[in-house]
Amino acid sequence: MMRWTLKPKPSEDKVKGLAQALKVEEFVATLLVQRGIQTFEEARRFFRPTLADLHNPYLMKDMDKAVKRIELAIENQESILIFGDYDVDGTTAVSLVSSYLKTYYPNIATYIPDRYDEGYGISFKGIDYADDNGFSLIIALDCGIKSIDHVAYAKERNIDFIICDHHRPGAVLPEAVAVLDPKREDCSYPYDELCGCGIGFKLIQALGENRNQTIEDLTSYLDLVATAIAADIVPMTGENRILAYFGLQVINSDPRPGIKALIHQIKKKTLDITDVVFIIAPRINAAGRIKHGNHAVELLTEFDFEQAQQFASEIEAYNSERKDLDKQITKEALLQIEENLEKERFTTVVFQEDWHKGVIGIVASRLIETYYRPTLVFTKSGDKYAASARSVKGFDVYNALESCSEHLEQFGGHMYAAGMTLLQENYQSFKDAFEKVVEETIHPDCLTPEISIDAEINFSDITPKLLRILQQFEPFGPQNMTPVFLTKNVKDTGYAQKLGTNEEHLKLFVRQDNSEGMAAIGFGLGNKMEMTTDKKSFEAVYCIDENEWNGKTSVQLRLKDIKP
Repeated sequence: MMRWTLKPKPSEDKVKGLAQALKVEEFVATLLVQRGIQTFEEARRFFRPTLADLHNPYLMKDMDKAVKRIELAIENQESILIFGDYDVDGTTAVSLVSSYLKTYYPNIATYIPDRYDEGYGISFKGIDYADDNGFSLIIALDCGIKSIDHVAYAKERNIDFIICDHHRPGAVLPEAVAVLDPKREDCSYPYDELCGCGIGFKLIQALGENRNQTIEDLTSYLDLVATAIAADIVPMTGENRILAYFGLQVINSDPRPGIKALIHQIKKKTLDITDVVFIIAPRINAAGRIKHGNHAVELLTEFDFEQAQQFASEIEAYNSERKDLDKQITKEALLQIEENLEKERFTTVVFQEDWHKGVIGIVASRLIETYYRPTLVFTKSGDKYAASARSVKGFDVYNALESCSEHLEQFGGHMYAAGMTLLQENYQSFKDAFEKVVEETIHPDCLTPEISIDAEINFSDITPKLLRILQQFEPFGPQNMTPVFLTKNVKDTGYAQKLGTNEEHLKLFVRQDNSEGMAAIGFGLGNKMEMTTDKKSFEAVYCIDENEWNGKTSVQLRLKDIKP
């Protein structure tokens, strides 16, 4: 069952005022006000993103210290190690900062920890590597905000740290030369939703100012930033939206050879943000999941297209392996849940010691599709248990883990995704504590998937002008999702059919009253065909898509759900 909720209507005065100022229909103005856009000027910034609206990087706490330390390292011919996590955000950030610094300074190397041997974040092994190889400065990207012991360990070895992170800090910050993280309590940077690669970009923006470079000189790096923004599912607002907007332009016009090689394999002309999420990001991620994150950095920093194609085909093979593992483990996990469904639980927690650590996060997301609960998937990692957590809309899994932290060795992450490790003997006590915390704090509504509807409209409202306006809402993402509409009194014109190998999808040709007919496709809605037969009237929630076929473009509704 899906819960349909219509977003509350904003104040009529605001909607009317904006509709008049922009000369648009009131329901379009409603969509904008729901996204926090209330004035002509805010609408201009939304519809016409410009790089000039990016904030001054020096507004970020410690940016001056970070730049000063890097310039000193260059002056003294020190070796600098660029360290980052093994996921998309980490590997794109490392690729961005290392390739930028290498344009004018040679003594740069990169380090991505091994997912299985070292785990998430800054590792002692990585610091030892830096010590053994004469690095005196480490720039950590997309990790490090809680690495107090690691930074202290490096300090004893005369290695300085600059931390660029976007995760929530703990009560104490590491004693690094500079800690760039807009989520710091004492940082007044105007936008605190950047991803790790975004913070890396702000760092090169600040370094660029010293070399009289303008933002236009740095746009070629935005293909990496847009990829990280899409993959890390950060809000598509403010600076993220500007960076993603221009990053998509780079991806579609002149991407770096590594990204070009990935696109080359999939044979798609123009990519939107959804393509980046589902096509580019999983391939970059597959390297760290299956083999090693270094392979992703090699791909993204390679300047020879033929060599990049070679790397891309290796990564394609990792991605196929990842898909097979993900299917197999999901199957085993679902079986485990079914066998243990003796009582109604508020969480899903599963464990098997031979599950591949690289795909447990994907498996957790898959389990939520079936059992809509905060979910943890555990596997064995060395002599400990490691897990990936995924949450449901409206529930903060990071806070829940914090409440059970006495059972954990370490944990970190965001509201909707986190990772943790614990000792084997603490598994059961943690599992019980986590269930209890979720049961006591989760709102019952959070346990039913919700379709959030922007507005109720009639089919007659769907005009070419509306389509043009909606296209300008892109790129979509959290806090700027693809608009979802509700239309009542819909009928199929008699063409309803099921599609797919298991007839799981639904294809309709619909109209409302005397409106023109439109094609509609509902993925996973095959079991609801009964509601549409014999000219029965139903309600539909959907997004509006354009469908290209034989050079002709037509409107197609992407159904999210239907009900009588």
